[in-house]
Amino acid sequence: MLSEIARAAGYRLIVRDEVGSTMEEARRVLAQGDSGKLWIVARSQNAGRGRHGRQWTSPPGNLYASLLLVAPCEPALAPQLGFVAGLALHDAAAAVTGLVPPSLALKWPNDLLVDGAKCSGLLLEGESRAGQFSVVIGLGINIASCAQGTPYPASFLQAHAPSVTIEATLAALGDAWAARFATWQAPGGFGPTREAWLERAAFLGQTITIRPPEGAVTGIFSGIDPTGRLLLETPAGIRQFDAGDLFFGQPTADRA
Repeated sequence: MLSEIARAAGYRLIVRDEVGSTMEEARRVLAQGDSGKLWIVARSQNAGRGRHGRQWTSPPGNLYASLLLVAPCEPALAPQLGFVAGLALHDAAAAVTGLVPPSLALKWPNDLLVDGAKCSGLLLEGESRAGQFSVVIGLGINIASCAQGTPYPASFLQAHAPSVTIEATLAALGDAWAARFATWQAPGGFGPTREAWLERAAFLGQTITIRPPEGAVTGIFSGIDPTGRLLLETPAGIRQFDAGDLFFGQPTADRA
């Protein structure tokens, strides 16, 4: 399911029928000394998780994958890989569905939206072991179904392009990641990645509410800074956020 392009770039693939989570599988093989550039894919997960420890529903028919990278960068630069992965998700979805912006968009910091509904998310975790820093990027892509009753509207790719398959999506994702990661590693660093991400950003220039741990803040989403922090125009001036859940518009009671 990985193309010759991804394999030529040094990436490998392991496919499991069912795991607790692909991220935990990645950590397990890392502990065994794996060299990285390894995709781990499961047909289903029974303990998938998202950001802030949330459970990620993982029925068969969707793509559940984690990418293990060993020594990809200094720890301080690792958050930028979330934007690289977001662009790869966007590229892959565009390739298999034919959708283009603004129908296909990226929601800060890590979600893929189709017509305003979440179709994919990613989780990035770093780990230092024996003096070496590694990163695991977990990705879940709704292909055949999506969770119901979520705080944010959800959808799935086959609702927009019925012929989409897991195999085609994974192949496109592997190629897109290899290309976007190479761009990020090239001279210029995060600059081209940041620019490409902003071209695909949902709600840019619009009123949003962000919910960091200290409480909801509403303002105009004006972009991301050179490190990837969200920039929010508020009556008190520009504020920067490293993390937080983002919602379009003013806060409402059902988002509390």
